[in-house]
Parts: sequence; structure tokens; C-alpha cells
Amino acid sequence: MKFTILVGAAPYQSQGVDSALQFARALLEQGHSLTRVFFYHDGVNTATRLASPPRDDRDLNAGWRELADAHGIDLVVCVAAAQRRGIVDASERERHGKDADNLAEGYRIAGLGQLLDAALDADRFVQFG
Repeated sequence: MKFTILVGAAPYQSQGVDSALQFARALLEQGHSLTRVFFYHDGVNTATRLASPPRDDRDLNAGWRELADAHGIDLVVCVAAAQRRGIVDASERERHGKDADNLAEGYRIAGLGQLLDAALDADRFVQFG
């Protein structure tokens, strides 16, 4: 079965991002496929390369990147939600005249069309947060 996941929860403020990651790992272990994870609303904060969780805490950003690398999962961050929260890649940095970018490697910024395409292509659409 093919899944698409929407993550709208803020990392470390609720269980949503962590639960989505555990769900993704479980469905892949059971032989299902996950083509895209779309980070929306406060979920876009998962994709900042500037977060430094304490050593005794889980690194949700790295967890998603490792899973995506291992299984070819597309990690997409909503452009509008990211801009509102100060998450930018090199292209958005230049476009808006910012002096730095902070999107972590392995994630990409795109619009809601990417969410719609993935949802239409999936057998199951699951939302966290």
C-alpha cells in the first residue's frame, strides 16, 4: 500500500512529529511504501538545520533525513508556512534578500500542489498534528 503523510505539528511541542516518524518506520518495515512527507503549519520547523536538541533528546530532523535517505522518501516543506516561520533555502534566501538560509539537507521547499499530487497518488493519506 502507498502512503502519504502530512506533518502539521511543531517538533518538541507535541508528539505529532515523533509519532509520524514512528508510524513511517513501522509502515516501511511492514513492506508498504511512503513516497512523500509534507511538512505544513508548525511542522515546517522540523526542517531547520539550526535546531540542536540536547544529547539526551531525539533529533527529529535527523530521524526524518535518515529514513528518507534509506527509502527514497521526498521530504517537502510548504513554502508559505516556511516563509512565515523563517525557514528558507538558498533560492528563497536570494529571492527575499535574506542573509542566510536554514533549510536542512534532505528537505526541499515546494507548494501545496506537491501535497495534492502525493495525496492523489497514495492509497492512504495520514495526517499528524
